[in-house]
Amino acid sequence: MQASRTEGRAALSRRGVLGAGVVLGLTGFGTVKAAPAGAYALEYFFDAQRTRAAVLSPSGAHIAVMMQLGTPAEPRGVIDVLDASAPEGERRRIELGALTVEALEWANDRRLLARVAIKNVIRGRKPAGSIMTGDGFTLTSRRIVSVDHLSGATAVLFEGERQRLRRSLNLGHVIDILPDDPDHVLMTAWEADGVMGLHKVNVNDGKAERLERGNSATIGWHTHQGVAVLRRDINSRRTVETIHARAPGETEWRFVRRNRIVDAPDFSWVGGGGAPETILVSARVEGEDVEAIREMNLHSLALGAPKQPRAGRDVLYGLMDARDRYVGAAYYGDRLEYEFAEPGLAGHHRAMNRFFDDDCDVHIIQISDDRNRFIAYVDGPREPGAWYLYDKTARSMTNLGGRYALDFQRLGGCERLSVSTRDGASIEAYLTAPPGAAPGPLVVMPHGGPEVRDYRGYDRQVQVLAAQGWWVLQPNFRGSGGYGLGFAQQGWRRWGERMQEDVEDAVAQVVRDKGLDAGRVAIMGASYGGYAALMGAVRRPDLYKAAIAICGVSDLPEMLAAEKRDDDTPTKEVFGFWKKRIGDPDVDKTMLEASSPRRRAAEIVCPILLVHGVDDQIVPVEQSRIMNSALRGARRTVELVEVPDAGHGDWEEEVEKDLMGRYVALLRRAFA
Repeated sequence: MQASRTEGRAALSRRGVLGAGVVLGLTGFGTVKAAPAGAYALEYFFDAQRTRAAVLSPSGAHIAVMMQLGTPAEPRGVIDVLDASAPEGERRRIELGALTVEALEWANDRRLLARVAIKNVIRGRKPAGSIMTGDGFTLTSRRIVSVDHLSGATAVLFEGERQRLRRSLNLGHVIDILPDDPDHVLMTAWEADGVMGLHKVNVNDGKAERLERGNSATIGWHTHQGVAVLRRDINSRRTVETIHARAPGETEWRFVRRNRIVDAPDFSWVGGGGAPETILVSARVEGEDVEAIREMNLHSLALGAPKQPRAGRDVLYGLMDARDRYVGAAYYGDRLEYEFAEPGLAGHHRAMNRFFDDDCDVHIIQISDDRNRFIAYVDGPREPGAWYLYDKTARSMTNLGGRYALDFQRLGGCERLSVSTRDGASIEAYLTAPPGAAPGPLVVMPHGGPEVRDYRGYDRQVQVLAAQGWWVLQPNFRGSGGYGLGFAQQGWRRWGERMQEDVEDAVAQVVRDKGLDAGRVAIMGASYGGYAALMGAVRRPDLYKAAIAICGVSDLPEMLAAEKRDDDTPTKEVFGFWKKRIGDPDVDKTMLEASSPRRRAAEIVCPILLVHGVDDQIVPVEQSRIMNSALRGARRTVELVEVPDAGHGDWEEEVEKDLMGRYVALLRRAFA
């Protein structure tokens, strides 16, 4: 079946035969050509993304595929429309022009909504947040273009509102398609005075009518049956949102809760409930271990019982159909899995997984009302992302387009491991082998957060490293998210020891079991992972031959002091969050100092590369600057790269490409 995936991705026209919830076999495939020898060079991983979206019309009759053609200097956006009953047949092409295309959805069975980015080079002084281009700067604006796929008629939403166009670069956010009103959608846009507004926009002529106006902190709404029911406000650092609710017919918004949006969020929107006064949210309730989907009453604000919870697994998201009806809950087990509210769907998802040899994550992103056609987005360690149509009646799985033209046979395979820790616990980890799986050096990559987790999916950094002949280890150490609150709590106030020990135990097991070179091991990570890389170099100078810290924390007391100073929430909730997880500066002073790499720089012997965005609002760039100074003071080998006009890792593709080249060069020297 892997062969069918390769040909399908290249030709966009191959079909596998599926039946009755099981894979019966494959037909119509020619001989697959052998993959070119050798792994990909670094630049191949930074080729422009081709397919951007594939979407099913509300009736299920048509499919639209958005693609980016041309070059970055001369972009060309197109949409191909095809008959869903004959997906391998002729495609009708709609040219959008010299634009960068980003997203696509159907407003109704005739109208498509395409989000496009328009880049303009402006001569003169550079404002904050823009990208320098020669002697000028680049401003990017986003718009929604409505296209009638039959007549070719177009309309730009919010067109003609000159005041708004001057003040808002982003007019590309649709929040509700309004399936019962095919002529309108709901969108957010900034008002002339800088306050967010909610608008009802006509998809035929682009005219807008304002329905809601937020306050100075509002960043958006969630709607149910076309009515705004949740409002989201954000703090100045953009780290905590305040949720307000309003039931249909009410006029006043009521406070619900504050929710972190950067680290360990435990409340999020899912969709509409079974009645106008109910919605579905993903939430963790006090006294319960896992986050689950629950119904919330908009009058009482009470949360109902969890829907299809899983022990030891936090829900990833809720699956809704085009009419905002609940279909099931997504979890991560061996791969992406669903607990379906409609039991008949489970067999079909299993069939889709078997088509990919149970080696990918099959995300169901659209379901036709008759439950016959599905659009799935598929990715995996060796699948960088592709869209497929699954048709139950036709018993077919058809490739609609892939993000990148990478041959899976030239990428590194990944396996899930169970790691035994020194204190008798067990954690999960993912190990990616280089193409060919020959023994060699190992790079361990602790994830950020820390209350997030790694998944067994496509990871560009991982594949770039694997292409050099290196193994890559991603441990979900205690303190990670996704496994329930109890698992996360096992890492609280233990950043410098238990969480590091779990990483070290994973390295030891892999080196032993895979016969890897114990004398060539490096550590690399971003955010919390950057801290773990630095602390690993402190704790195990005998193990790590190089450490790369991207936007990493280096001094825990200084970091906590900055969080307390900059916390603009009413009750210092951000500082309280980190004090609970890292430690109390008044009680844990000795522990926090001992767990700070900056204060133990003299114990590091391996070369260090520090990378940080100058405008980082999550981990201040000062954390890398003081680490750089400490290492230089201790006469250690260190390089600091500061990325201008960038925050917490949100840099441009060309910058990331250059940085990956630096990472590879350092590791090559360390592994020589």
